Amino acid sequence: MKPKPFKFDQWSRVDLKSFLDEQADRFNTNAFIEHDPISIPHQFTRKEDIEISGFLTATISWGNRKSIVANANKMMLLMDNEPHQFIMHHNKTDLKRLDNFVHRTFNATDLLQFVKSLQRIYNDAGGMEKIFTDGMIKEQNTCLAITNFKEKFFEGISSSRSFKHVSDPSKGSSAKRLNMFLRWMVRHDNRGVDFGIWRGIPMSSLSIPLDIHSGNIARKLELLHRKQNDRKAVEELDAQLRSFDPTDPVRYDFALFGLGAMSEF
Repeated sequence: MKPKPFKFDQWSRVDLKSFLDEQADRFNTNAFIEHDPISIPHQFTRKEDIEISGFLTATISWGNRKSIVANANKMMLLMDNEPHQFIMHHNKTDLKRLDNFVHRTFNATDLLQFVKSLQRIYNDAGGMEKIFTDGMIKEQNTCLAITNFKEKFFEGISSSRSFKHVSDPSKGSSAKRLNMFLRWMVRHDNRGVDFGIWRGIPMSSLSIPLDIHSGNIARKLELLHRKQNDRKAVEELDAQLRSFDPTDPVRYDFALFGLGAMSEF
């Protein structure tokens, strides 16, 4: 006699939380780093190098992970593997090195704009951490803080093809890449994957970096019912995950992404 098909809707909330806790622990290990984009900022020890390399890597984090890591490494090499030094002290000859860079629709024009914007932010606005932290204090909302960051990142630029490479949750985007970047910078535990170097933003306020993998698993587990992976879906899933762990809800990103992208679940 064949066993009955397993149905997740037969699980209690306690069962589901236990399963997600187990899977988060399974994937939140040093072994996760090697083939993930987070491996790029893990090459650095200086705070500014970690956050700049992390931001640039997160910016191009769509598509095949192997290609993302390869092109992010290429970016770092073009910056002499000293991204903060390059951002702050480059000259015209240095910038010429970037001319042939491309990752999907993010090309040399975009990278040049990002270099200029980052230089201005570190010179005039106290750096990325200050902008995001001030935005969180003011808005009390990750989505609005990301929108605030985008406004400041492109301040004074009236028209740019690069706008599309920084998400805007106020226009309905899930802001997957920036939420992932914030997870990297803000989350702190003893696992060694996320950095936790920005302590002015509480982990409890972070939002899930929703992508096709985490979205598909969340729907299988009936944690998410909205079909689109947009801001409303992020808010729906955030509420579910905060009910399991109000202090550190995005640790479940390891479970949802890992089950979707790295296992046969």
